[in-house]
Amino acid sequence: MFTGIIEGVGRIAALQPVGGDIRLTVAVGTLPFDAVQLGESIAVNGVCLTVIAFDASSFQADASTETLSLTTLGRLRDGALVNLERAMRPTDRLGGHLVSGHVDGVGRVLSVHEDARAQRWRFAAPSPLLKYIAKKGSICVDGVSLTVNEVDGEGFEVALIPHTVSHTAFSQTAVGDAVNLEIDLVARYVERLLGAR
Repeated sequence: MFTGIIEGVGRIAALQPVGGDIRLTVAVGTLPFDAVQLGESIAVNGVCLTVIAFDASSFQADASTETLSLTTLGRLRDGALVNLERAMRPTDRLGGHLVSGHVDGVGRVLSVHEDARAQRWRFAAPSPLLKYIAKKGSICVDGVSLTVNEVDGEGFEVALIPHTVSHTAFSQTAVGDAVNLEIDLVARYVERLLGAR
């Protein structure tokens, strides 16, 4: 589990095809990386990946064909900035919201507008996901826990404060770029419970 509070920004150092899927090498950049362990989970742009090898400044993880089909990982290029978060510990503060690292779909940046010192970002979302997105609810975009300001039949809007823009890969995300979306876990479970009645 994760919180959607980005701990560091890294870069894709390599994308290596291996047996039909991809092995990623991620340079950890500003991510606190002490006491990393094999098998640990790290969210890369909101995608939960398992550390299969590491050194002092990078780690490797495999992305299955399922992961590649549902996320933006396969579209990344060497040098691309990525949001990084290590899995939460039971003693951590929950600063964002509960995030599983299991991406529900891929959205797209529709627009970015200045709003005083903040920025208003509008995203398109796949129509099957829109019913789970609620005004003032939580959503995870490329691993970042955000509050939904507005939602309509095409997508949703959030506000990014200067700290969020400067401490995430949003600093290099542009209009038209694809983003990973994970809906709030609560919405998913509420639907399941109501459907079981």
